[in-house]
Amino acid sequence: MQILLTNDDGIYAPGIASLKHYIQDLGTVTVVAPDIEQSGVGHSITFNQPLRIRKVHMNNEFIGYGVNGSPADCVKLAVNEIMREKPDIVISGLNMGANVGIHILYSGTVAAAVEATVMGFSSIAVSFEITEHYDDIHRTADVAKGIIQRILSHNLPKNLLLNVNIPAIPPDQIKGIKITHQFTQDFKEVFQKRIDPSGRAYYWLTGADKSKYHEEGTDLSALRDGYISITPLRYDRTDYQHHKIIEGWDWQ
Repeated sequence: MQILLTNDDGIYAPGIASLKHYIQDLGTVTVVAPDIEQSGVGHSITFNQPLRIRKVHMNNEFIGYGVNGSPADCVKLAVNEIMREKPDIVISGLNMGANVGIHILYSGTVAAAVEATVMGFSSIAVSFEITEHYDDIHRTADVAKGIIQRILSHNLPKNLLLNVNIPAIPPDQIKGIKITHQFTQDFKEVFQKRIDPSGRAYYWLTGADKSKYHEEGTDLSALRDGYISITPLRYDRTDYQHHKIIEGWDWQ
């Protein structure tokens, strides 16, 4: 099995290294990831400057290919220029931080998986809701491997994208797996105003307190309740319900 592994935290991130370690016995793993962190870049692509690919080594060991572009760029280049064989599955992760709710729209991790489905491949985005109370990336990567194995045991259709989020608790405390839908309310994120040394104001996005939000059946509530969340996603954003309504308006 040919596995393309990518992320948005960058090729040196501990998440991608740990996940590679655990899934390398599932097939041939090719790592293609951004040179530097690309969190929050969404589904951006590079077209106004050259993209470069370089072989990356750590401790004298080849770990993969670094790209001076976005996660979506990495998938494009991996499939078209780097991999000799097309991937059977594209895995994006292990991301440091959950990708649930509206954050799915901003996530480079999810965007890489979306790009794979656009190109006709099945994909899995895997994220870890890391917190100050629990941050064991290695044990979580082992959990992620088990989920990936279970997913791969099925005959995956092309263009299938599964967004997996693992709660920030030890594996023996995880209650199970829930198939969820995306939480769609606004998190009402907060900006902190600060003053730089020259006296000018600047703003820092400090996130939001997600604990006050609850909607049964969503990715967000599953994580809060101690479950692994798996959400099937699609890149077709057409609102079919309103499409029919608007089609009936007077357009003459």
